Amino acid sequence: MNTVMEVDEEKVTLPYIRNLEDVKEIINHARLDKRNLTPVTQSFYFPSKKTGNEKFRLLELNPHLLKSIRDGETLFFKGGLHESAVLCSNEKTYEVKETEISNSLLLIPDLKFAAQTSTSPLKSPRIGANSSLERINNDDSDDDEVTIERVLEQKKILKVVYDYFECREIQPRFRKLNDLLMMTRYSGPENEYSIEKKLLFTFDQLLDTVQCSKKQFEEGLKRIRSLELDGFIRVLDYEYEYRVISLMMAIISENSWQLNEVDKVETIAALEEIVPKQIVEGIFNIYAQPVENSDKFEYNEELLARIVALNILKPGLKFRVQEFMSTWQSALVEGLDVHEKYLRGIGIIDKESKPPCVRSLNEENITTNIHDRIDLLFKMKTRWTIEEIEPYLEYFSTPTMNVSSLLAKYARSFMVDGVRRYVAKHM
Repeated sequence: MNTVMEVDEEKVTLPYIRNLEDVKEIINHARLDKRNLTPVTQSFYFPSKKTGNEKFRLLELNPHLLKSIRDGETLFFKGGLHESAVLCSNEKTYEVKETEISNSLLLIPDLKFAAQTSTSPLKSPRIGANSSLERINNDDSDDDEVTIERVLEQKKILKVVYDYFECREIQPRFRKLNDLLMMTRYSGPENEYSIEKKLLFTFDQLLDTVQCSKKQFEEGLKRIRSLELDGFIRVLDYEYEYRVISLMMAIISENSWQLNEVDKVETIAALEEIVPKQIVEGIFNIYAQPVENSDKFEYNEELLARIVALNILKPGLKFRVQEFMSTWQSALVEGLDVHEKYLRGIGIIDKESKPPCVRSLNEENITTNIHDRIDLLFKMKTRWTIEEIEPYLEYFSTPTMNVSSLLAKYARSFMVDGVRRYVAKHM
C-alpha cells in the first residue's frame, strides 16, 4: 500500500509524518480488505519547493549506450557555448534533446514494488505479481479477525519530473575540427613565425572539443589528412601539401620505381634537406601503404588524385570536362588514373550545362544549415543524381533519416532514361 502526502509548509512548521494509526484509519475509511494488501505501507513525501533537486535529470538510453555503461565505458557530454549538446560513447555520437512527458513522474529512491513488500512465497504464474494481492479464500470472516503486522516506511520523493533527455544518433560533427586546424595550417618552416602558439591543439584537447566519439575522431583526423608536429595536430596548406606530393612523385620517376616498389627510407632521405623530416614522414604515412609481403610501399591512387584535383579546381573557376580530365591526368605520375568518383565531395560535373563543365564545390567549406545548403546545391546545378548529391547531404543523415529520405523531404524527383534525378522542390 502506498500513500502520498503534500505538506503546506507555510502553515506547518515541521512536516507531518504519518504513523501506523493513520494508515489503519485510511484503510478503514477506504473500505479496503486487509487480506488483499501486502504488510508494507510506503508513505511518500514531496520535496520542498525551496529544496527541489535540480541536479537530477532523466536520460533515456538506447541498447548501445546502456551496454556501454554496463561494460564500464565512460560517456561524454560535449558542446561549446553556442552548440547544442551531444553525448558520445567510444564509437557513436548522439544529439541530446529535451522532451516533455505527458504525465509527471516521481523519482523515489529505494521504492519497493509489490513482490518486494510481501512475505508470501506464492507468485502469480501469469504476470509474476505477488499472489498476496489476491484473495486466497472467500469466507465471510470479519476483518477484525485478520491479524496483520503492518510495517510503515517513509519515502522521500527526490523530484517530480516533467521532461527527460532523449538521444538520437547523428553523424559526427567534424566541421569544428577542420575549422580549428585551418587556423594554424602548416605552410612551411619559414612561415611558422606567424602562427599563434595558443591556437595550437594537442590530440586530447581536440578530442575534448570536437563533437564526436573517439573512434570517429580518429577517422576524422585521417579524413582531413592531419599529422602530428612537435606534439600538436596540424593540417597542411593545400598548396604546400601539393608541392610536397609533387616532389614525392618526382622521386618515383627519377628512380624508375614501379608504383608498388616505393622505398620509404629513400624517399624521406631524398627530401630531408628540402622539407622537414616530420612533414615528409607524416605525408608519406598518409598517402602510402605497405605492400603485402614486402618492405616496399605503394601510394593511394584516390588520395593523390584528390589532392591534385584540389590544386586545379580553384573556387569560382569552371573547366570544360575534357580539358579538366586531361589536365588532371597529366599531373599524376604514369600508371595512376583519374576517375570522376574521385571528385566526390570536392567538385561537381555538370554534363547538362552548355558546354559540360567541372567546378569546385568542397563540402568542407559550405554551410551547415540544411535549408541554405539545399538552396546552394540546386543553384550550382539544376539536376542531381543521388550519387552526385549524396556527399553533400551525408552530414545531415541519421540511422533513421538517410539521404534518400532527406531528398524526399527537400526536393522533387523524376525519372530520365531509368535514372532518378532530383530538382529543387520550389523552382
